[in-house]
Amino acid sequence: MTVDLHPFRAFRPRPELAEKVASPPYDVLNSAEAREMAGDNPLSFLHVVKPEIDLDPSVDIYDDQVYAKGKENLDRLLRESYQQDAAPCLYVYQQKMGEHVQAGIVAGASVFDYEQDRIKKHELTREVKEKDRIRHVKTLGAHTGPVFLTYKANKEVDAIVAQVRAGAPTYDFVSPDGIGHTLWVVDDAAMVERLVGLFAPMDCLYVADGHHRSAAGTAVAKERRDQDAALPREHEINYFLAVVFPHDQMKILDYNRVVKDLNGLTEAEFLAKVEEKFEVKEVAEKRPDRARCFGMYLGGKWYRLSAREGSFDAADPVRSLDVSILQLNLLAPILGVQDPRTDKRVDFVGGIRGPEGLEKRCREDMEVAFSMYPTSMEQLMAIADAGEIMPPKSTWFEPKLRSGLIVHAFDF
Repeated sequence: MTVDLHPFRAFRPRPELAEKVASPPYDVLNSAEAREMAGDNPLSFLHVVKPEIDLDPSVDIYDDQVYAKGKENLDRLLRESYQQDAAPCLYVYQQKMGEHVQAGIVAGASVFDYEQDRIKKHELTREVKEKDRIRHVKTLGAHTGPVFLTYKANKEVDAIVAQVRAGAPTYDFVSPDGIGHTLWVVDDAAMVERLVGLFAPMDCLYVADGHHRSAAGTAVAKERRDQDAALPREHEINYFLAVVFPHDQMKILDYNRVVKDLNGLTEAEFLAKVEEKFEVKEVAEKRPDRARCFGMYLGGKWYRLSAREGSFDAADPVRSLDVSILQLNLLAPILGVQDPRTDKRVDFVGGIRGPEGLEKRCREDMEVAFSMYPTSMEQLMAIADAGEIMPPKSTWFEPKLRSGLIVHAFDF
C-alpha cells in the first residue's frame, strides 16, 4: 500500500489579487450570506463556488443555470486574474486562528487511493449534496474547493514543511474573519520528490472535512474512465484537490444540533422523558466541559444533560461518541429524529457560531438546541481505521480552508 501525493500545475491568483479572490468554502454560507459577502467584489471566488449569487434569487440553487454561471465565472477569473505554474509543484498552506497555527501540503489526492480505502472516510454522504458537487466538478472541469485531509504526523515531513515556511511566502494576508492565510509554492524538484517519497509508505490519509467533494471527484473520474478506456492513470482528472495536515495540528470544534419542535410534547413532558437517560440540571454555562455531557437550550434556559451510567455502550467506538449518545437516547426516541441525514426537522450549527448561534436559531425557527463536546482527532482516526462510520455532522474543523487560492483544473 502506498499513498500517492500528486504535484500539479496549479492555477493561482496573481499575488496582488489573492486577498480579494480568496473566499470561504461553498458549504459554510447560504446564498444570501454569500451574496452579501461578495458584495461588489467581482474577484471573489464566491462567484465560482456559489454562482447563484449572480442570478435572480428565485432560481433554484440546483438549476442548470447555476452550474453554467460557475463555469463562466471560473473561466473569466482564470483568463484575467490567474497564472498557471510552469511545472508541477506542491504548496504549503498555513492558517493562523488566534494562537492556533496549522500548516498543510496542497496536492492532488488520488481517486484510486480513495476507491481502495487508502483515503479513509468517517461519514456517509448525502445524495443530493454529492450530486451537486459532481455536477459542479463536471461542468467547471476543475476542482475549486480543497478537501481537508489529515495524516499521522511525521517528523521528517514536519522538518521539510518548516524549511519551506522559513522562506518568503507567495501569499500572506488576514481574511475579514481574522484568520491569517499564508501560502508558499514548493517548486524545488528535489524537495517535491522528497515529500512525495515520504508520503508513499504511509498506510493511509483520512478525510477530515470534504466527504462530498472527495466522493464527487472520484465519481467524475470513474465516469470519465468508463467512457475512455485509454485515459492515462496519471491524467489530472484522477486526482482531486486536497490540503493534507498532520493530525496533531488539527482543531475540531463542536458540531451542534437544533430541532424544530418537541414532537408533540409539552416542555414538562419532554424534560421528564429526557431525565430517564440523562441527569438534567438548569445551569448558566452554555457549553459542556467534558465528554458525555451536553448543553440544552429550551424555553430561554440552558440545561446541562449528563448521560447516565449504563445508558450507552462505552466499549463501542461509535455508539460511545457524544453525537451517538444524543441521537440514540434523545433525538430518535424522544424527538422522533430517526435519520438526521434526511429529517428536515433537525439542523446542524458549527461551533464557530458559538452558543449564541443556537439561541438565535431558537428565536427564529427552532424550539430546542443542543451544544456538544467536540469529537477528538483520535476518535475520528480510530473509527476510520475500524472501517466504521460516524453519525452525520460529528466534527466541525476550524479554521476552514479558503477557496480560490489554488485551482486544480483538468479540462481547461
